[in-house]
Parts: sequence; structure tokens; C-alpha cells
Amino acid sequence: MATNQISSAPPASRPGIANASGLLRFLNKYFYFSMSLLVAVAVVSGFGHTVDGHLIHARPARPWLLWVHGAVFSGWVLFFILQSALVRMHNVKLHRTMGWFGAGLGAVIPVLGISTALVMDRFEVATLHAPKDAYTFFAIQFLDISSFTAAFWLAVLWRRRPEMHRRLMLIATLTLTGAAFVRIPHLALPPYLGPYWWVDALILLGVGRDVIVNGKVNVVYRYALPLLVVWQASMVYLASQHPAWWIKFTETIMG
Repeated sequence: MATNQISSAPPASRPGIANASGLLRFLNKYFYFSMSLLVAVAVVSGFGHTVDGHLIHARPARPWLLWVHGAVFSGWVLFFILQSALVRMHNVKLHRTMGWFGAGLGAVIPVLGISTALVMDRFEVATLHAPKDAYTFFAIQFLDISSFTAAFWLAVLWRRRPEMHRRLMLIATLTLTGAAFVRIPHLALPPYLGPYWWVDALILLGVGRDVIVNGKVNVVYRYALPLLVVWQASMVYLASQHPAWWIKFTETIMG
């Protein structure tokens, strides 16, 4: 199975792309690899200045599961960069072989993500004495994991349809960057959806790439982006407005 931008066939693009402008050629050849590097920059910018005080030398010490969480999610970013680079180097055979590793890693992320969310939310209340309504933040954690899971498994399902597969893998990876954006110092975060404005802005770069290179927007973006925005708004509402039924639900699952 292949993951990310698989297939040796070139992406659909406008005729005469070899003679097109430098921007058009760049977007056609290097867009997905560039996006993988941009994801890494966002993650390092967000977590680079917090990982020491909130994990490595945290007092009190954080649960061991948070270490596993950090290693696995960092591994996904590195894997995404590697797969993008392999496609750029036309090493499709190794890309497909590595895809099976990516399938296993991607399958672990939802289980680990939810488990870590539950453990850390309980830790915040029991050990760091956060107010009990802090449990409502589980909506944001669930938003990130569920968004990744939906896009990832659709990408696996359509792994032999590279134009859909590559966009879904990009969306899946970008949905995990919200936690990084919210930690970047001095980053302007618009009200309400906060870091998800930045997540969606990165996805819109993919939309713009399609318009410039292909002259149309791929069906993945036409359906996935509106659905994602609605889902983001719904979960942010639960986390910020604390409806009584959501408080009861989160207190129940937190035990």
C-alpha cells in the first residue's frame, strides 16, 4: 500500500506545463514536499519552546503516555516528509513499501490520541487542580483526532487513486497542526476557531495549487473543507460554551 503522493504517473495538470511559468512548475513538482516541510516548521515553532518545561523537565512529571504520544506524532511528521521526498525523487517502489509502515502508524494515532487525551485531562484536574469543567476541552482533542482519522482512512481506501489519496493525506496531516499553532508565540489567532483558521488556511493553499496547476478544484477539497469547517465549529462550540449535556458526558467518560 502506498501513502501520501503515490503513483509514478504525473498529476493531472494543464497542457504545456513544461513550458509554464516558474511558479506553475514549482507548484506542480514541489508543492506537497514543501507542505510537508511547512508542517514540520509549524510543529517545531509550536512545541519547540514548550516541550522542556511541559514534558522533559515538567514538575510534577507528566504521565509516561505523553512521551509515547509525542514520539508517535513526531514520527508521523517525519514519515510524511519522507514519503513526500520519495515521490519527488520518483522512488515509488520504496514509497509504496514504506506506505505499509505508515498505515500501521496512522492506525495507532487515533487510539493513542484519545487515550492520551483522557489521561492528560484527568491529570490536569486531579494533579494540577484544573477546574472540573476543563474536561470540556476534550471536544478539541476529539476534533483533531476524529478529523485525522476520517481523512486518513479515506486516503487508505483510495490509495490507488493518487489525486484523491495525496490530498487526503495532506488534509489528515494538517488537521494535527492545530495544537502546534496555538502554542506559537505571538501568532495572531482569530476569535472563535482560533488555530483552526491557520489549519484551514494551509488546506486552502492546496485549493489554490489546484486552481493554478489544474484549473479546477479537486473533489476532495470541495467536500472535505466545508465538512471540516462545520465539524470544527461544532467542537469549538462545545469546548467554549460548556453546554450541560456535554459537561455531563465528559465527566462520565473521565470517570
